[in-house]
Amino acid sequence: MAGSPPGGWPHRVKVLVLCYEYPPVGGGGGRVAAQVSSGLVARGHEVRVQTSGMRHLPTREERDGVRIDRAESFRKKEDTCSVPEMALYLATSFLPALKIARKWRPDVIHAHFAVPTGVLAASVSALTGIPYVLTAHLGDVPGGVPEQTSHLFKVVDPFARILWKRAATTTAVSSYVGALARAAYSADPHVILNGIAAPANTGGPKVANKLLMVGRLSVQKNPLLAIESLALVRDLSWTLDVIGDGPLRAPMEELARQKGVADRTTFRGWLDARDVHTAMAESEILFIPSLHEGLPMAAIEALHHGLVIVGSNIGGLADVLGDDENGFMCSLEAPAFAERLRQLLTSPELRARMAQHSLRLAASFGVDRSVDGYEKVLRAVAGKKE
Repeated sequence: MAGSPPGGWPHRVKVLVLCYEYPPVGGGGGRVAAQVSSGLVARGHEVRVQTSGMRHLPTREERDGVRIDRAESFRKKEDTCSVPEMALYLATSFLPALKIARKWRPDVIHAHFAVPTGVLAASVSALTGIPYVLTAHLGDVPGGVPEQTSHLFKVVDPFARILWKRAATTTAVSSYVGALARAAYSADPHVILNGIAAPANTGGPKVANKLLMVGRLSVQKNPLLAIESLALVRDLSWTLDVIGDGPLRAPMEELARQKGVADRTTFRGWLDARDVHTAMAESEILFIPSLHEGLPMAAIEALHHGLVIVGSNIGGLADVLGDDENGFMCSLEAPAFAERLRQLLTSPELRARMAQHSLRLAASFGVDRSVDGYEKVLRAVAGKKE
């Protein structure tokens, strides 16, 4: 290809992004898709997105240079999606995605989430010959969120194997997700760590011993353990801000009352990105007692704000949390978390040392590095197509 960069990669790549969630719909996976899409456009590539629609959202818009098309998926909530709603996304997005692929002729299809979006990518690819790249997040890989998806993979596993096999290449958002994919599918995905743009302003001074939780209050996030743990150190001075909502919010509020810590716990619901950054700028400790994680965006944001992280001893935090370096990894028991919290809450020097380590580690999670990885993969696949 004349004028191509070394290795036969085209300068300008046309990418059709398929993702069943895209901001404001969905969680961290959708945010990754949006971030990569806008990052590619900023580098001169063309990107179109086919995603789930909701009645209060426009069916078509352009944001940060990215063309976004939404097909009605009858999804009821922005922050959660049932299996039937995933299936409806596939059904209502198939013809629009196929039409875009045939008329616009992208060089490559980028599917975020092998399940369910990989089904759509493989179908469109089979009918058009356009290669597709699969990006695995967490719940779309066996073992990622077993309490939510184990029953699903008993049904879809044979089909999922085909999706992984037919992909031109695959990627994973963390070392842990990559390991799960290798174990389940004998795949060898490129690990491209999530990243964010460094906040322009980290705000004012920290509030001593202020803790923060960010995310959906669901079984996976294990929020009740946070209250159980903090109740064991209620003799110390601390406050907790909880950003997010979900089915366990009411039980969490009730447990806080029962344990006598309700007066120090503030439930703030969902906040926009600016307010989340403000809350992180004021906080010292991010609490992640999750059962499972891929690579949480909240933790990456916390690094850029110099927060110490107290999290579960799970694979999905290994890329972002070094035990006894920028925080602590704890077994999933309240006494274990309470012991580490007591160390931090009683030692400003320890918090300061670990906060500096978080700030140094943040350099590994910049948005440019993340977009670099996806750009290289997508260009390589597009180059082979040429």
